[in-house]
Amino acid sequence: MKKTEDNIPEVSILKFLMHSANILKNPLPFHHRNFEEKGDTFRLNIGFNKSVIFSRDAGLVEYVLQKNQRNYVKSEIQTKDLVKYVGEGLLTSEGEHWKRQRKLIQPAFHKKQLANLMDSIKQAILSEYSRITPGKELDIFPVYNDLAFQTVVKSLFSSAANQEEINRLQFITEETQKMLVKELRQPYLGWWFNLSGKIESYLKLTREARTILKAMVQERRSSGERYDDLLDMLLEAKYDDGNFMDEEQLIDEILILFTAGHETTSNSLTFTAQLLALNPVWQENIFNEIEILEREETDLMGFVTKAKITQQVIEESMRMYPPAYFIDRVNLEPDEFEGKYFESGSNLLFSLHEVHRHPELWEDPDDFKPERFADGGKKFSSQYFPFGAGPRKCIGNNFAMFEMIIAVAEIIRRYKIIPVNKEIEIKPLITLKPKNAALRFEKRNGS
Repeated sequence: MKKTEDNIPEVSILKFLMHSANILKNPLPFHHRNFEEKGDTFRLNIGFNKSVIFSRDAGLVEYVLQKNQRNYVKSEIQTKDLVKYVGEGLLTSEGEHWKRQRKLIQPAFHKKQLANLMDSIKQAILSEYSRITPGKELDIFPVYNDLAFQTVVKSLFSSAANQEEINRLQFITEETQKMLVKELRQPYLGWWFNLSGKIESYLKLTREARTILKAMVQERRSSGERYDDLLDMLLEAKYDDGNFMDEEQLIDEILILFTAGHETTSNSLTFTAQLLALNPVWQENIFNEIEILEREETDLMGFVTKAKITQQVIEESMRMYPPAYFIDRVNLEPDEFEGKYFESGSNLLFSLHEVHRHPELWEDPDDFKPERFADGGKKFSSQYFPFGAGPRKCIGNNFAMFEMIIAVAEIIRRYKIIPVNKEIEIKPLITLKPKNAALRFEKRNGS
């Protein structure tokens, strides 16, 4: 492809450096101003011959993730930086290796298989909700963080997991993520992180997590018992050549499930609870839906698939606060989209936070309006990407949605959620995290 004028407006390195302190704390306002000034796609110069192309063009997102996805791969942030802590599983792998793993693991996340996990998911949720003291102010994020981790653990290991080991795995998962954020936000300190032994200390933690998981897997194998959980599915899954996954690969996939499966869900549930606190009419809508469905449905899977109002609320929460708020890609071959030219190796960063609040795509984009999802999310499939899009769309999207529907329904069944703060605060790290998520819970009559 012959290079034409790339037609991408630029933001200077000087402007980047002048705002670097604010960007370190929260980059979203800086990017928002650039989008407002430069349009839906701009190039941010961040060093000598080094730039990132930021975009909130939903058409370009769809083109890169779906229509021409073969020409785009994930950036080194996932395929190299994250790999050292979680291994080469579905989230971090590319090419043939990714294809092979996706095909092998996909059946474990089919709705029919997930039905087996519903009861253990609900038990994990109820166990965490027992920590809520009515009438007392509570930061709900730690509760949802533990809840999401425990849900992944129960779905993977059923009741076989030892609580002390689970706590240790959760600690390691969260600590290595914090370290990765430091590495990404402060790349100029990379030499120090290496020299001081800081990175090595976190790699040691990762090795410890792998040892714990290997022992759990060995225990399951030698027990000869079946639990119909995710671990059973993964242990029994066969490649086209009839072989099973080797142990190291199995551990990589389990680590990915812990990392990707708990943080995004805990963020979403926290934002949803805060939005419900500020919009009590939707709490009552959910409560009424629960009462109707409980009269009709005895089966938990039936309840989850018919809880449309609860799902609308969660969909709108993920529109306003998408946990994976940026998606990155690098093009292998030069490419062009609507007059914009991308030379090979361009770093593209899509702001889903901006796409989901784009004034030309959404009516009243900053307002909480779950009714916009009354016909489901398919209506907005070309502008709404809470789980990504295309072949790399999150494999656990149904698992996460079912888990969140149960979690929201169970909290509303028991409590009225009262706001403590007027505003919802955010902390953008690798995922979009909540900050100061204080709420109060009042027991419902008869609950």
